[in-house]
Amino acid sequence: MANAALAADANPIEQQTQATQDALQAHFQPHIAVDEIEQVYHLKRAQPLLQVFTALFHGGFEGVAVRLLVLRELASDTASSTFSRADINTRLAYLLPESLETVLMRLRTNQLLAWDAQNAVYRVTPMARNVLSAIDSLLNLNQNEDEAEMGFLLSQVAGAQAVGGVTVEQLQHLLGRLVDLTEEFRDAIASGSEFRLRASQDKWHMACDWVEKGSEILRAITSDERADAATHRAAQAIGRAQSALLNMQGMFSRALNQIERQRVHLGQSGLSTTDIKRWLLAHEDLAQLAEDAIDQPVVPLFITPAEMIDVAETELLTDRAQAAPGGLPSGQDAPTTVNDGPPMQKELDDWLERLSDFAAITKQAAPGEAPKAVPVHESLLPASFAVASYRASMLPLLGDPSEASLQGATGDLARLPISFNPTDDMVQLADQEVAAMSIASLALNLDLNLEPNTGTQDE
Repeated sequence: MANAALAADANPIEQQTQATQDALQAHFQPHIAVDEIEQVYHLKRAQPLLQVFTALFHGGFEGVAVRLLVLRELASDTASSTFSRADINTRLAYLLPESLETVLMRLRTNQLLAWDAQNAVYRVTPMARNVLSAIDSLLNLNQNEDEAEMGFLLSQVAGAQAVGGVTVEQLQHLLGRLVDLTEEFRDAIASGSEFRLRASQDKWHMACDWVEKGSEILRAITSDERADAATHRAAQAIGRAQSALLNMQGMFSRALNQIERQRVHLGQSGLSTTDIKRWLLAHEDLAQLAEDAIDQPVVPLFITPAEMIDVAETELLTDRAQAAPGGLPSGQDAPTTVNDGPPMQKELDDWLERLSDFAAITKQAAPGEAPKAVPVHESLLPASFAVASYRASMLPLLGDPSEASLQGATGDLARLPISFNPTDDMVQLADQEVAAMSIASLALNLDLNLEPNTGTQDE
């Protein structure tokens, strides 16, 4: 028994570790070993750091605030790396000596402050500075009103990537936040509430700003050859989540447009139900709006069913009497209208006759003489702008085989032995209706054989 007692005193750390192991095992199923769970292994390995957070944040808010105050005051002094007790008392003179002594003892016990007994001075440990840096980063981002709550997660990923130590867990935290935001925005769109939609849209814009900042970090991660496959998969999943988040702009716009179409306006006042709701939300106590608005006491009015029937019958018959027609209306002569516009068919016949004369005159030229070509503006003008435009629209039909196979005036026009030769250049004209026209010409083309075949074809 004496030897067992001596062995127990010689290994107090092992006893504490075994006690912690037994206490942790009590939270799991009997057939599950704690060491078989990967996350428990990582947490146990980080036990010294987690105990530091326990020392800082254990207890009520008042105690936590005093501990952080003392530690931040000492860490912010960069003039010296050591502090004597007299320096600490002077710097933190606004605290009670008993409270200061309790906080210093707790910080020193949990390796946040190191005590140099030889020189009788305190030092802020590196672990304490790391913890304060993480806390300060989170506090600063919270003060900047980061409604999307992505700034801290993205800063952690960016910082880890800068030093080459980004982990899959950090990427998964960022991915989880992106998925949460996407689901939150979808719920807001499905709710149909205008105020919730607009609040979510503002939050969406802030999230998109963080997405733009995080895209460069993701590109650096995916192009890093040192990153493992799990890191690449997490980065790609974040990229897909960002794309889904950015694609929600159209969903917000459609939902808001639908609400805008269904908005109810109050008469001709220009006020809508949205304006009234916004005005009501601006008042903290809605009951005050009813003061002096209701006459006290309220005098009730009673009416019997017989009187209600008489009033309803009178109103019904009055409406029917007003809606009954007073007889057929008297007859009226139909208004006489005059069509001042020129008939298009007559204009087409005149234009066809003019082109036919041009073809007949050109055929009568001497045998050795080249076919005559006429500038197109000379054949279109003089005429009004409307007539000239109509004639010009018919020119492409000249020599069209598909149109020549048809009957009618346009078919006769297409069968004329005239070719239309347009160009891309323009010519200025001294005409009151048409200022300029494309340079083109009309020429006789005897090679065209567009006469309709009325005979019977052999099989």
